[in-house]
Amino acid sequence: MVGEQAATYAAAALNAMGAPMLSLATIELPWREPAQVLAGFADEPLAVGLMSGGASPRARWSYVARHPAATIELNGDEDAQLLTALRALLGAEEKTVEGAPPFQGGVIGLACYELGSRVEPLRLARMTGWPDLTAGLYLAFLAFDHERRVVLAIGRGEGEAAAHAEARRAAGWLDEDAAPRASAELTPGLTDDPPGPYEAAVAEVIGRIEAGEIFQANIARRWRGRLAAGRAPYDLVLRLLGKSPAPFAAYLRLAGKAVVSNSPERFISVRPDGGGFHAETRPIKGTRPRGRDPADDRRLAAALLASAKDRAENLMIVDLMRNDLSRSSDEVKTTGLFAVESFANVHHLVSTVEARLRPGLSGLDAFLAAYPPGSITGAPKVQAMKVIAQLEPPRGPYCGSIFWAGFDGALDSSVLIRTAVFDEDAEGWRVEARAGAGIVADSVPAEEARETEAKIAAIAGALEGAA
Repeated sequence: MVGEQAATYAAAALNAMGAPMLSLATIELPWREPAQVLAGFADEPLAVGLMSGGASPRARWSYVARHPAATIELNGDEDAQLLTALRALLGAEEKTVEGAPPFQGGVIGLACYELGSRVEPLRLARMTGWPDLTAGLYLAFLAFDHERRVVLAIGRGEGEAAAHAEARRAAGWLDEDAAPRASAELTPGLTDDPPGPYEAAVAEVIGRIEAGEIFQANIARRWRGRLAAGRAPYDLVLRLLGKSPAPFAAYLRLAGKAVVSNSPERFISVRPDGGGFHAETRPIKGTRPRGRDPADDRRLAAALLASAKDRAENLMIVDLMRNDLSRSSDEVKTTGLFAVESFANVHHLVSTVEARLRPGLSGLDAFLAAYPPGSITGAPKVQAMKVIAQLEPPRGPYCGSIFWAGFDGALDSSVLIRTAVFDEDAEGWRVEARAGAGIVADSVPAEEARETEAKIAAIAGALEGAA
């Protein structure tokens, strides 16, 4: 590659046990759109893209990876220790490399919602064919800096030569041409769970709240269909990124399966900070559709901000997330309440909770201690999950998380809302997407059903309309 600029960083010479640590090499390259690069190999098993979009400051970095060096898969009937399995995949913790992106190599994985059965005292049924956890160790990947508009090919290896070889391997992915994608509709139509049964489920939750069983529960509704012949899950990625980019968009391809997420919500982020780790979670609770014109849009955003119901719903989840973070952290603080953030189809009410992890703990500890995300369960969390399991089929990837965990103990993770799940059979690709609403005592069933329709609009429109 002509004009490439290469830099090599040695993470450290030796770790505490005297074993060699992995060097890190980067090659700086001209800008390419991450989704277009991933399109060249999107149908490979364990190809993955973490593709930030939109104007959020959390949308600076995107990552594309393939060919993991090692993988793990944990199914519901296995008695495996989560932390042990993930730490074994990562190996010894290493120091943060200054000047490199937040993700500096390590694990990228999919945690299904039912992974919560390994964290909370529950026996949740599983969605057929979806493991609790699928994760790969990625030593070569591409990092896309949306701020500087450059691409970094990054490699990790035992020594500078090995790290450079991995980086050059990743850089070569930019030379692979992708076939043109479909421009016609992806599916002839989606079939939704009718609003009647959904409203009845909402009414049941309201009754349980009035009886004192729970304070809140997030109840979801399904849309299902099939992709047209010749269409693939990755076609949906390109359409969503073009029409409604989100800061935690993600794509993961498995054998005969795929997850496409256009999530606006961070679950937990952990970064090194002064010899320890700083954690942040940003729960979303409270939604309004976008307006017909600027004046109507401002009115709807103001109504969301002023809504006592939505603020109370948000505050309950903030308290829940404070409790979940306290399992791994000290100095838990609420640093932001009730900020309105706007996306292509909806306004959301977002709060921020921050904490400092206790000594000896890192990102994976915080992630698993708080799993699954409180914003899509309810309060009290365990009882809300029991109610959800009685009213919904198994969720699988929906309301789970796609996450990365770095060699340096850092981590970032999404909440898999605005997410489509694909399964392939002899007739082609089946697709399922869900949208949920947080139910509280003063919820109105018909209004909650309309909220799910606003939330599913971007995915439904991308599937059913022409590009």
